[in-house]
Amino acid sequence: MRKGAIGAATIASLWLMLLSAAWSQNVNGTPEVASVAGGEAAAASNNDPAFKTHYPRYQLVAGDTLDLQFEYSPEFNQTLTIQPDGYVTLRDVGDVHVEGKTVPEVTDMLRDKYAKILSSPSIAVVVKDFEKPYFTASGQVGRPGHYVLHGETTVTEALAMAGGLTDKSKHSQVVLFRRVSSQWTEAKVLNVKKMLNAKDLQEDLFIHPGDMLFVPQNKMSKIARFIPSSGVTAYMNPASF
Repeated sequence: MRKGAIGAATIASLWLMLLSAAWSQNVNGTPEVASVAGGEAAAASNNDPAFKTHYPRYQLVAGDTLDLQFEYSPEFNQTLTIQPDGYVTLRDVGDVHVEGKTVPEVTDMLRDKYAKILSSPSIAVVVKDFEKPYFTASGQVGRPGHYVLHGETTVTEALAMAGGLTDKSKHSQVVLFRRVSSQWTEAKVLNVKKMLNAKDLQEDLFIHPGDMLFVPQNKMSKIARFIPSSGVTAYMNPASF
């Protein structure tokens, strides 16, 4: 992880940009999420799938290698590597975008594509080589950085892997960032202090590949639930806080 000093003016502007869009409270005290273009973030808010899913399907990323096996047409068998732009080039079909999709989604898509030239194609998609799943921990933890996920890992376990909390940590407001689309990342504030003191780990969420944990030093009373993914990097630089 790169570390670098950020001027006070830059830090202030980042905080204003990210926190000025904070949660608004309605008359019942229920947080409301501001609508975004295309309704993408609003849909994620209504269903809240990002933090509820226990066993998420792996989403393909650039650099993954796929084996395509055609049961009745082996001459179409092929091995593909996802390019940096997320596309693969299929034999006799052309370019298709697969990054961000799961294996079942890609299988269905390829079946539709090849149905135009084959009769009822039976296709098996196997991920042959892929990036090791990891999470990122930053802020007031003992060893900020990237950590490989080995099996099920909760937030408290992830913090322990990152060297635990420092004396300056505000662990009542740990922020879990999770990407919900190509443009939006969802932020959830977790009261780890309350969980540990009450010995109640029902809210100890499971970490997903690509998640980012940020432990602040100062109180973060409000944070926008949905922020541009490009803005999340401000939280990943320990020198900023």
